[in-house]
Amino acid sequence: MQQMLKAFARLEEIDLFEFVVHCIMKRQNVRTLSLVVCTFTYLLIGAAVFDSLESATEAKRWEFLQAVKNNFVTKYNVSAEDYRMIEIVIIENKPHKAGPQWKFAGAFYFATVVLAMIGYGHSTPTTVAGKLFTMFYAMVGIPLGLVMFQSIGERLNKVASVIIRRAKRASGAKSTDATEMNLMLATGMLSSIIITTGAAVFSRYEGWSYFDSFYYCFVTLTTIGFGDYVALQNDQALTSKPGYVALSLVFILFGLAVVAASINLLVLRFMTMQAEDAKRDEEEAQHQAIINQALAFDDNGKLLEHYCITENDERASNCPCTCMDGTRCHNHQNDIFVDEVLFDYPVLFIDPVIFVDEEMLEPEDIVESPICIKRASV
Repeated sequence: MQQMLKAFARLEEIDLFEFVVHCIMKRQNVRTLSLVVCTFTYLLIGAAVFDSLESATEAKRWEFLQAVKNNFVTKYNVSAEDYRMIEIVIIENKPHKAGPQWKFAGAFYFATVVLAMIGYGHSTPTTVAGKLFTMFYAMVGIPLGLVMFQSIGERLNKVASVIIRRAKRASGAKSTDATEMNLMLATGMLSSIIITTGAAVFSRYEGWSYFDSFYYCFVTLTTIGFGDYVALQNDQALTSKPGYVALSLVFILFGLAVVAASINLLVLRFMTMQAEDAKRDEEEAQHQAIINQALAFDDNGKLLEHYCITENDERASNCPCTCMDGTRCHNHQNDIFVDEVLFDYPVLFIDPVIFVDEEMLEPEDIVESPICIKRASV
């Protein structure tokens, strides 16, 4: 009996919760590492593609600009210092083509760009006070803008789900529920309509090609904001075209809200997949922990590996009760069960409900263990 109590103590030392947590964390670490590897691989592929597409053109443009510079310097006998001064004047004068950048209209456009995290770079504060205020303004405005766009996106998804349900009901569909795929298609179509329509508008007002306008709309609504194409920067547009300014601001705000709706659905879908994977990992880890509960110890108390009795390990029994081979029944060789089976055999599986107050239960009192052994008794 003392040896059996020691065996119980050894089994209780195995912390199944820690084992489950270890298995889950191991799966999550592998998933995270896989995402990191995939992301860096994607970056390497992108770098290789951009290199092959843009590198040769960049070299040709540089050679052309150098040739133009040399011809200009030679033709007008301009010194290097004077040429550098001309460059500075031209670069610094470019933002002012749209009119005063820091009057109310231009300042509102700049604040919108900051809050939306687009960051064209076409106009930047030059004073210390302006730079400090920009940092504090962004710290409050960016979270506020994210929450606003997220909330508007959720409302748009709600409206889309109502429209989808009514459309399915009107068409006589069997299922009238708006699935995630339906919402993703709806928001994707709405985003495409906004980008294509905006591209047509900006192409007309800015004089860009339709492709360049489409590129500008995509870069803007995805908040990439390279700044190579910026609206409202020609012909004093900020002061002379208030309608166009309002249209541009509405396009940015509403377009970002629609894109936020699409991103919200993607994030929810990803979180659902993560939750399902985590639940499956936890179930698998618990199952593995239950299997590993049937452990074996040698005579010195050392844990023996690779000993486990599974549910399929049923033995034939000649006993009318549910004992195993007639050797673990109270009606058969009680002394052999205690002296030989538990401590001379290499496999030790002890169910805590077998002994109560140091007395073995009768066969009819056995509680089947769902862990490893189906057919067993005392």
